[in-house]
Amino acid sequence: MSARDLILDPATLDFSNVIADQEEIRRNNPQRFEMEQLTAIIYEDLENHVCAGYKDVTHDEFWVRGHMPNMPLMPGVVMLEAAAQLCSYFSQKHDLLGAAMVGFGGLEEVRFRDPVIPGDRLVLVCGMTKLRRGRIVVTRFQGFVRNSIAVEGILKGIPIPIDVVNSQLAKAVDSDA
Repeated sequence: MSARDLILDPATLDFSNVIADQEEIRRNNPQRFEMEQLTAIIYEDLENHVCAGYKDVTHDEFWVRGHMPNMPLMPGVVMLEAAAQLCSYFSQKHDLLGAAMVGFGGLEEVRFRDPVIPGDRLVLVCGMTKLRRGRIVVTRFQGFVRNSIAVEGILKGIPIPIDVVNSQLAKAVDSDA
């Protein structure tokens, strides 16, 4: 991939400049426990709607034991979740969508190019390409391991009507009682 196709060259990122650690990420993202897929945010450019962060992949990940025993590969769906969490963090922190919660709205042009294994640092970069406040945010993303692209694609985020979801959950709990 040529440098002009990069959202941001990962070699230019300053990993010592942590903008948001896990506690700060939690203020903007609802995921907890095994579903937290970001370690830190290290770059934000609000003018161009670009953000970068990373996930330090450990040997204790929930998928290591069962996803390709004796050859643990980070599942593609988990890589996509990490990218979605980065995009959601940026959107929520800066209230770009105007929603209490952002959810997956779709994926396009996803390609997996290199494996991600325990011990790797998956560096994620997202650049928003379209924003319709209250409707949708479209983001191009790239994930790098050792400065090579491991995953890339286009992600769509949509507002989640949490009041409706909570109402449906309460009804389900009541019917189980």
